[in-house]
This record gives sequence, C-alpha cells and structure tokens, in this order.
Amino acid sequence: MLSRTRPDAFVPDLLAELSSAPRGRLCLLTGIRQAGKTSLCADLATRAAAQGYQVAGLLSPAVFRAGKKIGIDLLDLVTRDRRRLARLQADYSPEVGGRRWRLDQRALQWGNQILGAIDDCDVLILDELGPLEMLERDGLTQAFELLEAGRYALACVVVRPALLPAAFELWPQADSFAVTGGTR
Repeated sequence: MLSRTRPDAFVPDLLAELSSAPRGRLCLLTGIRQAGKTSLCADLATRAAAQGYQVAGLLSPAVFRAGKKIGIDLLDLVTRDRRRLARLQADYSPEVGGRRWRLDQRALQWGNQILGAIDDCDVLILDELGPLEMLERDGLTQAFELLEAGRYALACVVVRPALLPAAFELWPQADSFAVTGGTR
C-alpha cells in the first residue's frame, strides 16, 4: 500500500509498479497546504514522460509574488498551456472567513474541456479535487467521469485531508499517500 512508501521513494515506486499494475489504479495524494503535493505530481509527470509513458491531466501550481501566494494556475500536462484559475480575494481575512479564492469560470471550463478530451493515458494527474468538486459537485466536474471511465493505467488525484472520507466513499479501492514535506 502506498501509504507506507517513503516520500522520496513514492514516484519511483509508482513508476516501477506501473507496467505490471492493473489498469485503473487510483492513488489519492493528500497533505496540508504547501506540503509539496503539486511538486510531487509535477515530478511524477516529468519522470513518467521521460520513461515514455503518456501523461495527461491538470496541475494547479501556486503563483507567488514577493513570497506571498496570490493565485493558482491550471496547467495542461499535454500542451503545457497555462491559465489563471484563482486569485486571492482582495478582502479575504482568515479571521473573518469566507472564500479565500475567486475562481475564473473560463479557466474551469477550459479545464473541463481538457479533461473531457482525454481518451486514454498511462498516467492521469488531477491536482486537485477540492471542496468545490467533492462537496458541491461543481468546478472540474469532468474529473468524475474521467475517473469513473478508468481510461488510464494510474491516476493520481490530490485531495485535501478533510475530504479523504468523501473520496474513499467514491473510490473505496483507492490507495492513499500523505505528503508530509514542506516544499512548494
């Protein structure tokens, strides 16, 4: 089970198992903010492509200015096209609450088009399915159809720790791995 894999061995272990694992394997990556989930997904995408595997999906890299996270992009792993998905709300305050990010609906539509066009791949990466998708069934909704269809050998899906129970309800067969690093 992946939850027992050492962090530095996670990507090599996944790739070593990829050729012999049954199609439709699903791994849920979880961890606190800035633990390195996106970096791990990017590493998996790079190494898998270098080994000749067909990689598809979306990364959600953070955008920083002067050391402060100001946005989140969507990155198409096939074309490397990138669009701004979310911007920090100007009036957001952790003390007051509310939504931290203002989402761009056009970027979500673009992301859904990308996911809807994936026919088959070796490695599918979805970074991330958050509260919008898991609780409200909004946002990157094409991810659910894509995962249900199982047209991949391995799918790595980033899910926040609080959403793991909901994810395991949908995908009880999934493995999980908690990212405990502190990189971004």
